[in-house]
Amino acid sequence: MEQEIRFCDVDGRRVAYATVGSGPALILPALWVSHLELEWGFEELRAFVGALASRRTVIRYDRLGTGLSDRPDGSAHLTLDAEVRTVAALADALGRERLSLLGMSWGACTAAAFAARHPERTRSLMLFGAYAHGAAVAPPELQLAIAATVRAHWGTGSRLLADIWLPGADAGMRERFARLQRAAASAEVAAALLESVYATDLRDVLPRISAPAVVVHRRQDRAMPFAQGREVAALVPRARLVALEGELHLPWLGDRDAVLAAVTAFLDEHDPPRAPSADGPLSLREREVLRLVADGLTDEEIARRLIVSPHTVHRHVANIRTKLRQPSRAAAAAHAARAGLI
Repeated sequence: MEQEIRFCDVDGRRVAYATVGSGPALILPALWVSHLELEWGFEELRAFVGALASRRTVIRYDRLGTGLSDRPDGSAHLTLDAEVRTVAALADALGRERLSLLGMSWGACTAAAFAARHPERTRSLMLFGAYAHGAAVAPPELQLAIAATVRAHWGTGSRLLADIWLPGADAGMRERFARLQRAAASAEVAAALLESVYATDLRDVLPRISAPAVVVHRRQDRAMPFAQGREVAALVPRARLVALEGELHLPWLGDRDAVLAAVTAFLDEHDPPRAPSADGPLSLREREVLRLVADGLTDEEIARRLIVSPHTVHRHVANIRTKLRQPSRAAAAAHAARAGLI
């Protein structure tokens, strides 16, 4: 699979987002710093996202100030509230009224805050490497030392963070990850974001979540202690805790299959993609297109909704009419509705 990168407006600024796959929407809020184009060069991340995208539309983005998104001066936009607005703006831009969220690390805070604030738009919530109280992640003097190192010398700081997040990874992987961080954000933005990570406190927010939720955490995670994941699971009403072995903070490294198994099983239970009938003549994508035709959308509107070209939509509609032997779009939609195909 190849990702497609586009931009949407958030608070008057451009946020870069990438989509891959088709089906129900699954948003992966930004972890910390990111760069959609450069991180796609990591085979492990591509495999992880590709597995999720086999039956879903996976949406990732670069938060303002990082990656391909606008990089305004100052740090006023580097807040959890800004991230929640970004997720809502992305969902609106993609025409997704309801969605599932897979939040990882600081992205788990964004996902949880969105679910608490927008219960009507949240189908399911999955949190990996999450935390409830940033001040308890590490001793205060260590937090200050890490942020100060990042701000004073981004080269040394990025390698320090790579060592924390990727224990046991070979030197080549750690250096690639350090370079990615430096390309994704300036030293000042990276330090400010770290300070925001440590300042985040969701202990009053988590109990307000009503969506089905699962908390997945590796027992030996060095960057985010397992006790934090346990606290999150205890605070979110009826949340399920899945404890995995391992020490790597990034889910696509180490035993990613165990993470994928936990996440996809929960997704399939609470936000399953609509499967085609066993003997139906239309593919899953053709049924999706035809449902939008039945809703009265034009080819151009369907193209924007599905993030494809109008020519692709036109080709799908032509194939549908041929398969169903119908003279028009409207007739094909009516026939499919009567036959239970959509």
